[in-house]
Amino acid sequence: MSEIRHTLAPVGVAPAMGRGYSHVVSATGRLVAVSGQVAFDEAGAVVRGEAAEQAEQAFENVRRCLAAEGATFDDVVKLTYYVTDIRFLADIRTVRDRLMPGAEKPASTAVQVVALALPELLLEIEALAVVAAV
Repeated sequence: MSEIRHTLAPVGVAPAMGRGYSHVVSATGRLVAVSGQVAFDEAGAVVRGEAAEQAEQAFENVRRCLAAEGATFDDVVKLTYYVTDIRFLADIRTVRDRLMPGAEKPASTAVQVVALALPELLLEIEALAVVAAV
C-alpha cells in the first residue's frame, strides 16, 4: 500500500486551502505517469461541447489510464491542466471535485496555452499517481 501525505501550507508559503490544491504531496510506492488526456472518445473523435463536457471526457480518459496500472483517483499526487482559456478552471475543478471528493486535493499546476493538438480541444489533463510497489 502506498502512503500519501499532503502539505497545504509549508512554512512561509500562503495556504492553498480554498484554492483546490495542495502545495506539496509526497508518497511512497510505484510512480504512474499519465500523459496529457484530451476530450477524445473511445473511437478517437473529439467530444464537442463546452469545457465541462470536455473535462468529463478527459478525466474519464485519465481514469482509464490509471486503472490500466491498478491506480485510481485516490492515488493521484499531481495534476497538470493545460487550458486554452484560464476561465475553464472552474469547470475542471467542478468535475475534479466530484471524482476526487476528499478534502485534500493533489498538487496542481494550471497553464494557459495558445492552442492544443486540435483547434476544437479546450483542455488537456495529465496526472501523476503513486501506487503500492509490486
